[in-house]
Parts: sequence; structure tokens; C-alpha cells
Amino acid sequence: MGAAKFLDSPQGRRIAYHRSEGKGPWVVFLGGLKSDMEGTKAVHLEAWAKARGLAFLRFDYSGHGESSGKFEDGCIGDWHLDTVAAISELTEGPIAPVGSSMGGWQALLLAKAMPERVHGMVTIAAAPDFTEDGYWANFTPMQKLELEKVGHVELPSDYMEPYIITKRMIEDGREQLVLREPLELPFPVRCLQGTADTAVSTETALRLMDHATCDDMRLNLVKDADHRFSDGPCLQMIEEAVQDVLGEA
Repeated sequence: MGAAKFLDSPQGRRIAYHRSEGKGPWVVFLGGLKSDMEGTKAVHLEAWAKARGLAFLRFDYSGHGESSGKFEDGCIGDWHLDTVAAISELTEGPIAPVGSSMGGWQALLLAKAMPERVHGMVTIAAAPDFTEDGYWANFTPMQKLELEKVGHVELPSDYMEPYIITKRMIEDGREQLVLREPLELPFPVRCLQGTADTAVSTETALRLMDHATCDDMRLNLVKDADHRFSDGPCLQMIEEAVQDVLGEA
């Protein structure tokens, strides 16, 4: 697969990436919180895109994977700027972001930042506004006090070591919310969501569907699929969704 290459962002962060040339639009994989570009979905989609001669990009946000920085120092806005830098420097022309979990939020932020570039979008268990509606809304009074006094709280995870959620992440998240104001998505959008997902609820997927303004937006609820959404049938659904928004299906 080869070693990762690195991009120095305008913010001084070193972003690791894998990029393969091909016909556009560029398929850009946007990973989830604390995941990296070596995950099953990212690597599978890259191989699929290469087999079809499609241009493809996957990368690590700062504080993730091989990129510089510590996770605890980052926030949604930082990772948005990483995404904008990677796409601006490493792709050209139309793009088709594929956002998983927090990457779904990043895809929506991207659509607001550079709508003229987005040809279509696929989300997988998209988690827009989760710092506010998931973390902050469910913090106990003791956790909110700890956040204020210590600057962070630790939250258990079903998938890895505890998440360190900082005061900065919560406060920055409020500046990145996408479900509180009009959300125009003037391109095809395909949303995939498992009903057994314990990290992102089907209610979140339905809220996004109800909130966004889009002439061609579809939600596929997959019974018993979990948050990873990475077994064989799920990976095939992702392929089909990308084909669909590219107009290749």
C-alpha cells in the first residue's frame, strides 16, 4: 500500500494522507472521532475506487493516526480546517465526500465551506452536532463541573480506550453546529445508518433528513448493523451509495 505522504497545513499541522489519481469526482473518505485512515471502510473504499479508476483520498485529522498533534488538543473546528486543507491541496475539481460518524459532520461542514466543489455526498452513521446533543446534553452536573474545573472529562467507549472530552471541544463544537440553521445540500446525498448502532441513534439520522434542504436525499436504515458498518454487506452498500451519487449506478 506504500507509506503515507504528508501535507503541511496552513495552521502548521502535518497531515498524513494516501492519494490515488483517477477520474473525478474525487472520492474523499472522512473518518470518525479517534479513527484513522487505516480503518476497514477507508482501505476497502480505496481499493474499490482504484479498481474502477476513480480518484481517491484518505487522510488523518491532526491528533489521529499518523498526523501530528495529540487528540486531546484538537476539536471539530481544527479537524474541519484539516479537511479543507487536504481537499484544497490534494484534489481538484468536484469531490464526493464519504463521511463516517464524526466524518459525516465534517462532510456537512465541508458542504457549507465549499458547496461549489461537492458533487455528491455519502454519510455513514453521521453524527452532526454530537458534542452538544450527545456529550453536553447528557453530562451530569458533576461532569459539567469537572469540565469547568479540570478542563476535561473522560467518557467510556464501546470501541477503544476512554475518550478525553475537553472544554475546548465542547465550546468549539458550538461554533460548528449544522442542525440549528438552514442546511442546503444542492447535490445527491445518501445516508446509511444501522439500527443496532449504540453510538449514533436512528433519531439522529432522521433529524438530519428532516432538517436538510435537499432535492435528492435518501436514508437507508440497515437492521442490526452496528456503528462500525464494516461487514461485507455494509461495505457493498457503501460502494453502491458512492456509485449512486457519482451517477455510475
